[in-house]
Parts: sequence; structure tokens; C-alpha cells
Amino acid sequence: MSAKSQHNNILLAIGGFIAVVIIVALIGFLALDRDPDIIQGQVEVTEYRVSSKVPGRILELRVSEGDFVKAGDTLAILDAPEVRAKMEQARSAESAAAALELKAQNGARKEQIQGAFSVLQQAKAGYEIAEKSYQRIQRLFDEGVVSAQKRDEVYANYKAMEAQMKAAQSQYDMAVNGARMEDKLAAAAQVGRAKGAVQEVNSYIHETVQIAQKEGEVANIYPKVGELVGTGSPIMSIAVMDDMWGTFNVREDQLNGMKVGSEFSAFVPAFNKEIKMKVYYLKDQGSYAVWKATKSNGQYDLKTFEVKARPVEKLDGLRPGMSLIIKN
Repeated sequence: MSAKSQHNNILLAIGGFIAVVIIVALIGFLALDRDPDIIQGQVEVTEYRVSSKVPGRILELRVSEGDFVKAGDTLAILDAPEVRAKMEQARSAESAAAALELKAQNGARKEQIQGAFSVLQQAKAGYEIAEKSYQRIQRLFDEGVVSAQKRDEVYANYKAMEAQMKAAQSQYDMAVNGARMEDKLAAAAQVGRAKGAVQEVNSYIHETVQIAQKEGEVANIYPKVGELVGTGSPIMSIAVMDDMWGTFNVREDQLNGMKVGSEFSAFVPAFNKEIKMKVYYLKDQGSYAVWKATKSNGQYDLKTFEVKARPVEKLDGLRPGMSLIIKN
């Protein structure tokens, strides 16, 4: 084999090697370029916590974790003897206030009115006698039979009996009219205050029976039967299964025009299918959240946004915690 032929073979081998490298690089580049960006989120659900305004001991739990409850269903019963004692006190105070109001409205007793009337009649009789005596002495004084001293003494007695009769009349009128209007209003206000106290304690008694405010699924039950719970301490959590959404952390260069009201497809691995979702919430997560720094290579920083979206159509079996995948 000549030297020229060997040289050509070497060049051909080198050219073939270079061509293979270029083809492999091109295939790798195209393959990498076709790999989609993966954004993973998960299903969330609205939950509300059941708690009591009054402290007590768990007497009974009517539901278990995983049970489906409707609005108005009894969930738990608490024992609060202190509240029952306060109810007895409030009812006793209401009864006492009602009795005082009744006394103020009815006024004096019949015996008191009769006694005041008798005193008035006695005072009137004394006044009439004193009046007649004064008239008689006045005529004798005009005729010069009696002295001025005697006339003055009889006149003073006449005026004293008149004042006594007026005082007896006032006492009789007071007994007939009963309590003053201000006393009646004060007694009525005391009754209203006592009724308010009863209503307040009654509301606390209602808190010893916890009922579901919305239908949903019992997610967690925290205390056991017999345990004490404080004011506002959560007894259980109810998941509102009709209010589910997906939450995603999306870097801003991956938003691809995503905005409130826009729709996109998300893959649900649990069902191996895609669902349509509609964005209803989009907000940046602030400087403390995950972000990508690119200033070191002369580009710009990328922030991360929290995106929340609801399924356009209900998917049976969708549960909180299931993964949602967005492929860009």
C-alpha cells in the first residue's frame, strides 16, 4: 500500500470520527432540548377547626377520623359542671329581679293602703272638729267674749290639724299609686340584665355540644374521651372536600403567561390522567422564598411565585396531598 493511500485512509478515519462526534452531540442536544421543565405541586383542601368557648372534659366523641359529616351533625359533647352552676345562679338572679319588678308594679299591699286610708279619715275628722272650734271661737272673739290669746290657740290647733290631714292624704296617695316611675324603670332594667346573664350562660351551655358548621370529612381528632380541653383548644379538624385546589411554586421564567383566570393542564400521577385547572391566585413569595440567582453570569435574578388553581371539573377520588405535575 502506497504512502498516499495510507494518508487518505487516515484522513477518512479522522473525518468519520469527527462526523460521529458531531452527530452524537447533535442528537444529545436535541434530546436534552426536548426534556420538558417539570413543576410539581400538590392538592390542598380547606379545613376548619372545631373548638369550644368554654373549658371542659370530653364526655363523648360522636365521630371518627375519616367520617363524612353534614352541617348540624353532633361531633362531640363536653362536660362543664361550672357552666351548669353559673346557670343556676343566673336563673336565681332573674327570679329575684322579676319579684322586685312585680313589687314595684303592684305597689303597696292592700293592708298598707287600708291603714293609710284609716289614718286619713282620722286626720279629716280631727280637721273638721278643729275647723268648727275655730269658727265658733272667732264669733265669740268678734263679740268680745273671749280673749285674743284663746282665739290664737284655737287657730293654731286648726292649722296643725289641716297640715296633719294633708300629710295623711299624701301617704294614702303614695300607697295607692305604688312605686315611683323611676323605681319601676330601674326594676325593669334589673330584669333585663338578669335575662341577659341567663342568655349568656345558655350560649355557653350550647358550646358544650359541638356541631358541624359545614359538611366535610373529619381529618383529625386531637383529644381523647376524658381529656380536658381549654377555651378555644381545637377538638378536631373538618376538611371541606368540596373546596379543593392545587398549589405550585413556579419560577417566573416558567410562568409562560400564567395569570389569574388562565387555564392549564396538570398531570395527576395517582390517576395517570391530566385535568384542567384554572388559576385564581398568583403572588410572589418574597425575598425569603426560593429564588434563582443569575447575576453571577451576567443575567438577572428570578423570583418564585405561589400559584393556586382549582380544577375546572370535579375529579372523583381526588384527595389532599396528591401530586400535580405541570410539564412545560
